[in-house]
Amino acid sequence: MHEKSGRLFTVLAGFFLANALLAEFVGVKVFALEPTLGIPELNWRLFGREGTLDFTAGVLLWPFVFVMTDVINEYYGRRGVRFISWMAAALIAYAFVFAYAAIAITPAGWWVDSYQVQGIADAQAAFAGIFGQGLWVIGGSLTAFMIGQLLDVSIYHRVRRLTGEGRVWLRATGSTLVSQLVDSFVVLYIAFVLGPQHWPISQFLAVGTVNYVYKACVALLLTPVIYLAHGAIDRYLGPARAASLKGAAAADHGSW
Repeated sequence: MHEKSGRLFTVLAGFFLANALLAEFVGVKVFALEPTLGIPELNWRLFGREGTLDFTAGVLLWPFVFVMTDVINEYYGRRGVRFISWMAAALIAYAFVFAYAAIAITPAGWWVDSYQVQGIADAQAAFAGIFGQGLWVIGGSLTAFMIGQLLDVSIYHRVRRLTGEGRVWLRATGSTLVSQLVDSFVVLYIAFVLGPQHWPISQFLAVGTVNYVYKACVALLLTPVIYLAHGAIDRYLGPARAASLKGAAAADHGSW
């Protein structure tokens, strides 16, 4: 691989992997939008559920993961996205194995009480609660992630074949909107409907819809960022090299 192309792929893949890993671990926190923004509660009502607009903290990062997928797809094709997607899934699984190992080892007695001044009575219980996500959550998240990636890549290339090199916004934003829709509901269904919490369908639909609307809005707002990224990459690689990479990516019909 050309030196600049290889360096660029390393940077893009690193940013992609960092966001994917962070999203998995911070996703255990659920936050309320209105109090976070300091505005009155909207008291929304959807599918029989009502209250504040609640999101998992992971939704702050997943839109960037899918944007990075589209950028990598543009220049490195299916093979590039396939490589980083499987690597991300493997690293997420690897990270959770060692998180469980860290939970299992016996804590020092003084450490368990060391955060009491911050209002944490048992540091070991807090550590296990944050990092010890259930297997249903992990399995649901990984399954949704890989399905979303597969859809994103397929739709992106299908639109590219229909529209040619123009209309980057259509293939990037369109593929993200569809893949995020599936991702938002698959992860919740596996983790919280099939999982031990057994959410009622109304709660599943309400939370999934709210999360997807947020992701869709962010994806639309990030559309200009995709053009800025393409412009920066084209200047970095040079017109000839950038065009060569895009041509090879467009012709890449490799399977998963």
